[in-house]
Amino acid sequence: QVQLVESGGGLVQPGGSLRLSCTISGGLLDYYYTIAWFRQAPGKEREGVASLDVIDRRTFYADSVKGRFTISRGNAKNTVNLQMNSLKPEDTAVYYCALAVPEGRHWLTKGKSIGETYEFGDWGQGTQVTVSS
Repeated sequence: QVQLVESGGGLVQPGGSLRLSCTISGGLLDYYYTIAWFRQAPGKEREGVASLDVIDRRTFYADSVKGRFTISRGNAKNTVNLQMNSLKPEDTAVYYCALAVPEGRHWLTKGKSIGETYEFGDWGQGTQVTVSS
């Protein structure tokens, strides 16, 4: 059973930076098609933030975070990071990492965008990010 554990969340002032990490155990990242970060703010739906297609290394970002967030594989095997710069109060949310197998991706989004939540079968428990002065 694959497990995903997010870390690195916390409280940061507007304009600050955080780096989230997702550590995968019980499975190899290379067996999956996409790893992504989603977030969910109180009262809002979960939304895709950034994704990395594992084999071809294509990345996709939500418009709201382009130029500020960067998704990348970590130095440690089976880890993926989300570097978040120039944070804004509206970035406050619980951040989740998630994995999608190739057959789980919809043809409309596969290789074209982050994807929808239903395309991802494995999820972490989330880490809270709060941006506030």
